[in-house]
Amino acid sequence: MRSLEDAFPISPLIQDLIDPFYSVYTWWQIGVIVTGVLFALWVGGRLQNWFQPAIQPGAATGYRRTAMRTGALATIPLILWLWLIAGSAILRHWQKIPTELLHYAILLAGALTLIRMGVFVLRHSFSPGSKLKAWEGVLTFTIWSIVALYILGWLPLVKEILDEYAVRFGNVRVSLLTISSFLLSVALLLLLALWIADAFHARVMRSQSLDQSIKIALTKLSKFLLLLLAVFVALLTAGIDLTVLTVFGGALAVGLGLGLQRIVSNFISGFIIIFEESIHPGDVIGLANNTFGTVQSLNARYIVVRNGDGLDVLIPNEELVTGQITNWSYGGDRNIRLRLALPISYGDNLEQALTIIERVACSHERVLKDPKPRACLLGFGDNSINLELGVWINDPERGISELRSDLYLGIWKEFNTAGIALSAPRSIILQEAPAQGLFRSADK
Repeated sequence: MRSLEDAFPISPLIQDLIDPFYSVYTWWQIGVIVTGVLFALWVGGRLQNWFQPAIQPGAATGYRRTAMRTGALATIPLILWLWLIAGSAILRHWQKIPTELLHYAILLAGALTLIRMGVFVLRHSFSPGSKLKAWEGVLTFTIWSIVALYILGWLPLVKEILDEYAVRFGNVRVSLLTISSFLLSVALLLLLALWIADAFHARVMRSQSLDQSIKIALTKLSKFLLLLLAVFVALLTAGIDLTVLTVFGGALAVGLGLGLQRIVSNFISGFIIIFEESIHPGDVIGLANNTFGTVQSLNARYIVVRNGDGLDVLIPNEELVTGQITNWSYGGDRNIRLRLALPISYGDNLEQALTIIERVACSHERVLKDPKPRACLLGFGDNSINLELGVWINDPERGISELRSDLYLGIWKEFNTAGIALSAPRSIILQEAPAQGLFRSADK
């Protein structure tokens, strides 16, 4: 009678995996691993709770906080690694038990510890709020899985299996291995490119000899070139034939012609604005669509303008290149002149009115004393003497509506005290007179 193994033969690979479990030594090592995981979770959880007050915002800063947070994240795998080392030593030297399984477990736990710490430090080296934070766990698991396959000696087998599934595009063969290699390579190289771009950005922004617009242009251009280089190198690393790019380039050209021309136009317009230095961060600008505010930042596709209501308005670069812009602080000169029309009646004292207007303007904190405020006589209208107040300010980013209101209100109070009346337009008088006569006729 044939045995069960003869009736259903087991592949050599599965047999190699099953054979160690027939040994009692293997179960000793599995016990050490399981108890180590439970112990690491219990102790590591308590230590992480103890670390929490020390890593809260404000408790520590700079490299000290980064080091403490890194240690807190690596606590559990580090405890497991130490437990496995101690368990392996006890089994080998005191119990005389071979620890081949523990040897691989120690390598895997150590690799997880280093990778966990490395990914966190890499993510923290980027600017706050980096998108890498959301992918930190995925990146850690991916890198550790590849390292684990290499440690266990299964990486060549996995590569062989992935390479079996492939499709052809003409003379180009694309397999799952090719796609996986490209995705992994491009992810790591993009991270490296972003890290270099971030370091370059910090170095350029500290420079005192470069203009702000040139700094922005250099940092954005370097970031674009580094990301492009990262994708190109990833293609070479994955073994993808670059002739595929000719097809992709043709599709991209069609896409640009059909729907991406505005995006490309905004992108090119952004570099034109930066290199022409027509707009700088901190400039106060006004657009034809009544958008008015302070430029917060220049970006590849748009600029950010904060208006008087505290809202950040994103304006496409193309509008700035093709439209009319009023830059209230062009060339660093922030002095602007504000004009207020003030019609008074013919029966009022003209010289007294001019003196009051200038005195009120000089008393306002935002009005510059040099050039001094000037009240002028513009001319004589049908029913009023037309006066104008001209004042200079150097803080246009604070807006002008509030300043107008303050000046008009101060002049109004002073005029009431002096018995001077602001004259109403003649059109209002002509519109009111017939109405009054009409109502008197009806009453009769």
